[in-house]
Amino acid sequence: MRILHLSDTHVTAAAGVNRDGIDAREALRGMLLDCAEVPGVDVVLVTGDVADDGSVTAYRDVLAMVGGFARERRVPVVFTTGNHDERGAFTEVLGSGHLGADGRDGAVEWLRSAGGERAAVTVVGGYRIITLDSLVPGEPYGWISPAQRDWLRGVLARTPYQSILAFHHPPLAVPGVLAQEAMGLRDGDELAAVIAGTDVGLILCGHFHSQVSGFLAGVPVWVTPGVVNRIDLTAAPDTVRAVRGASASLVDLGGPHSPVLHTLHARDRRAGQRAYDVGADRIAELSIRYGRRSS
Repeated sequence: MRILHLSDTHVTAAAGVNRDGIDAREALRGMLLDCAEVPGVDVVLVTGDVADDGSVTAYRDVLAMVGGFARERRVPVVFTTGNHDERGAFTEVLGSGHLGADGRDGAVEWLRSAGGERAAVTVVGGYRIITLDSLVPGEPYGWISPAQRDWLRGVLARTPYQSILAFHHPPLAVPGVLAQEAMGLRDGDELAAVIAGTDVGLILCGHFHSQVSGFLAGVPVWVTPGVVNRIDLTAAPDTVRAVRGASASLVDLGGPHSPVLHTLHARDRRAGQRAYDVGADRIAELSIRYGRRSS
């Protein structure tokens, strides 16, 4: 099976360039255009920050572009929430976040909870894609609620598949990158306890706008770069530099070396140009505020 993995489209209701001088719709259109000839895509996955402002208009526009790409290939598309998303608007437009090849809600199972988290299951090509909701409203870091972990434990205890988890906030970070350490998933250890020894074979995330890989409970974790921009980890220590250039990932499953993961970069003559910088003082402030310090 082949997954086209996108994340962090950050579209807003307002058309045109954002405060960093980037047109998020243009970045997404360009990424999809350059993926038009990629063969064998079985499902498109978008791991959060679909909308930057949580607006219904943004969700509709992303759905028109990504959903249109998927429908042309007669494949499903799956969305998760991110920290910039808003559950009500997300649900109004995207439902469970699992849309079949016909554009209708295609989830075979979903979480019903008082908190309204968007967690659901789709089966594609013999693989069970399970989305979780790591959104903490108003905060940049992520957390998967006990209700979701209990639900996930029940899903994994039923008919065995080859399962893939997808959510926004990575349960890992590049050592010493304070922004990642402060703003990743807070309850990675608890999630690890749920998935250890199960059929989960891969975790797909976004949020960091940079390509990162590692393991959780022995399960490979892949963080795809952002569509709206990417983070350049060659910036000075304890700072953040975002640069232009839309990226995505191809995830190939089922072969002798599975999973095989590959990063795609959209063609853009401005790729690599500075979008914004965050200085060391601000990063240190955020690190202290959110309780994560480098060791």
